[in-house]
Amino acid sequence: MAVTQEIAKAINRSGKSAEIASVSNMDALIRELDTRKFDLVWSALYHVTENEATIGTGDNDEDWVADILDKRRLPYIGPDAATMKALIHKTATHDILDKAGVPVPYHYQIEPGQALPDIMFPAFVKPNFESRSVGINDNSVVNTVKELEAQVGFIHKNYDQPALVEEYLPGQEYTVLMLGNGAYQEFLPGMVTVDPGLLGRYPILRADMRGVGATKIQPAGELSEKTIDATAKAMKALNCLDHVRADMRLDSQGNVKIIEVNGIPGLKPVKSWSPQIYTLHHASKKGEMEDYRALIDHIVSSALARYGIA
Repeated sequence: MAVTQEIAKAINRSGKSAEIASVSNMDALIRELDTRKFDLVWSALYHVTENEATIGTGDNDEDWVADILDKRRLPYIGPDAATMKALIHKTATHDILDKAGVPVPYHYQIEPGQALPDIMFPAFVKPNFESRSVGINDNSVVNTVKELEAQVGFIHKNYDQPALVEEYLPGQEYTVLMLGNGAYQEFLPGMVTVDPGLLGRYPILRADMRGVGATKIQPAGELSEKTIDATAKAMKALNCLDHVRADMRLDSQGNVKIIEVNGIPGLKPVKSWSPQIYTLHHASKKGEMEDYRALIDHIVSSALARYGIA
């Protein structure tokens, strides 16, 4: 809620008007949408669920906020329902990108009771439907069949969803922010850096390192063009809109491969990657919070223009 309040404050200071509709269940969401008037909706939710710990997949289309907004023909910021569902389904994202010629790691979705694939080690294991590094720890990197079996079982037991087994990418991590559409569109690359003292056995971003300011975004340097190219192709293949971020790592040969596309990137002032990336490329003399307000206004203005709203 603190982040939502900062976003609303930034919108109001830009000369536009924002109101927060705070809901805790489906009935409250429907009531807000049906009784209040909005020119544009910006949701922090993929879908409505009683489970606050994980994202999961939602039980049906009625749970997904974008579906609910589409049904009411309400304009909203972000990708449509079909894209949102593909983005949270990591295997679906990989498959779409692979078909479009965008480099992704080899990957297998493993259901409970399904036989393990014959793969090359090391490999990486994570939940198939999560974000924010949920379910990722040092045991996520597996080097033997026994370790693979144990970590896949951990995902099935603790997250009640399929496990995604993919190629372990040992190289540097990068991220590219796609901001806006049409004339408003920009691709802003950055290199993800972490204090080495916070890392465990592997240079991976564990769940406990998210949202605490442990990561910093630095210039992407000589890989800027390659990361932008991969992201632009990914965004087109997935039909991404307004404010979406692609994360990628280098494989053992130094090749860029996309590991995730985030449909609702974090917007915590200063600490989240989107504000950091924006400041990296558009730093103002008034400081990071002024950059943050400019970022929010760019996202909103682009979405308004997309819908033809003055």
